Amino acid sequence: MTKKIAVLVFPGTNSEEETLRLLRACGGDAHLVHWSRAALLRDFDAYVLPGGFAYEDRIRAGAIAAHDEMMDYVIEGAQAGKLVYGICNGAQILLEAGLVPGTGEVRRPTAAFTRNGPVPHFVCTHVWMKLAIDPQRSPILRGLERGALVPAWSAHGEGRLAATAEELRALRDGGHVAFVYAHEDGSVDDSAIPNQAALGCAALVNRAGNVLAMMPHPERDGWTFHHPDRRRGNAMLEPSGGAVLFRSFVQAVNA
Repeated sequence: MTKKIAVLVFPGTNSEEETLRLLRACGGDAHLVHWSRAALLRDFDAYVLPGGFAYEDRIRAGAIAAHDEMMDYVIEGAQAGKLVYGICNGAQILLEAGLVPGTGEVRRPTAAFTRNGPVPHFVCTHVWMKLAIDPQRSPILRGLERGALVPAWSAHGEGRLAATAEELRALRDGGHVAFVYAHEDGSVDDSAIPNQAALGCAALVNRAGNVLAMMPHPERDGWTFHHPDRRRGNAMLEPSGGAVLFRSFVQAVNA
């Protein structure tokens, strides 16, 4: 039986419709859940936190949303093993909630996606993300091949992974860095990183592997019509590119 996926809408969320459409196109039974109806979340089997500027990114990006009532249900669900996928602002919320990397207590973050470097301004650029862990490390990623390259758009002012040196070692050694920024040919170096993120990190996963926090937007590179040169086929309304992540997530939810 198809399981239900909630796409959370906080005050200031602005990428929910693109996220919803791509989840559905990839076979997911996805529904928007407004912050005023948080109690509905207990009836869902998985959660997706889309991009935007929840609560205007006051204090820090994701800091207020991490204490929203909706996150009570997400935290409870994640601790029970439900799958959770956060994109851009959603990823920031997951870190502020302590669900990712999950090396500390809930709502006591041990790492953050903070202001970009070297200049702290908004960055909007096309990127490639390279899978940096065994896809079996997370059920969300099991539909991908080892070293998979996924196209996406980075569109954020606060996307640079930052943590203490000790925590960064723990993230690296514990297999928490799920994706790193890369070039289209799969090579990895500092010039591929748009924001000076520590460890070249584009996405983090928690210890259990059921919560994924990703800064770039794969849903903005998720359809064939996003690619003017049509390198990914001629069926303009077919999911492609970044949709591979959504397809893998949906498969994992329904497994």
